[in-house]
Amino acid sequence: MTSLRNPFRARGRRLPAPPSPGAPVAEARNLRVRLGQRPVLDSIELTAHAGEVLALVGPNGAGKSTLLAALAADLPAESGEVRVDGRPVTDWSAPELALRRAVLPQTAALSFPFPVADVVRMGRAPWAGTGREDEDDPAVAEAMAATEVTGFAARPFSALSGGERARVALARVLAQRAPLLLLDEPTAALDLRHQELVLRICRERAAAGDAVVVVLHDLGLAAAYADRAAVLHGGRIAVAGPPAEVFTDELLGEVYRQPVEVFPHPRTGVPLVVPTRSA
Repeated sequence: MTSLRNPFRARGRRLPAPPSPGAPVAEARNLRVRLGQRPVLDSIELTAHAGEVLALVGPNGAGKSTLLAALAADLPAESGEVRVDGRPVTDWSAPELALRRAVLPQTAALSFPFPVADVVRMGRAPWAGTGREDEDDPAVAEAMAATEVTGFAARPFSALSGGERARVALARVLAQRAPLLLLDEPTAALDLRHQELVLRICRERAAAGDAVVVVLHDLGLAAAYADRAAVLHGGRIAVAGPPAEVFTDELLGEVYRQPVEVFPHPRTGVPLVVPTRSA
């Protein structure tokens, strides 16, 4: 009888070493991506470094999620190159790539009512059969505690609210313990407290040496927590750099087609972005 095998259990994989501080963990070089007949990204040059939070911001349709999917090797490049851990993503097998990057999609859906704890444990699948599979229990417990989902570990995932599902999905990504985190709008379904919680987690992962790339719509969160922001506009990167330098009235007003005012917070100095409104 044929036994069911975990596809991640193949031995002989090279386990990722912790990246050196500031080292490039993910890179896009002259990247161009087309979806169907439509060009979505063009001439993208971007590097995510170990120890930093890189925010991808821009209006709807600018290409943020497409860029994140390309960095994850979930979308192929029409031309150019994406590299993860120093190698083209096409050189990694799926199990090897899963050890090096963890991906949080915009929506989390499951066909079966798995308990929350089991959903989070799915993030440990890439480590099965390696010398680090004995970290499964602490990794799951730590991820659930960080995202404040331990209290409903036994509840079925399908019975959760949208915000609770989002936090469980993030816990799965954290449990994977990959050195590159790719998060697509992780705060979209969350209340104010948990939006702040998620971005603090991003900062903690960066402080621990990971590279975090996060798609955000909230420019205030990007300004407060990101080391760098890449502002996408029409499938290209209009500008990239520290939010305090690149978030300007003129640039954001042009990109979002909405006049804004950018001014420093009176206590922290972090840029605040406020739409210009009539009295």
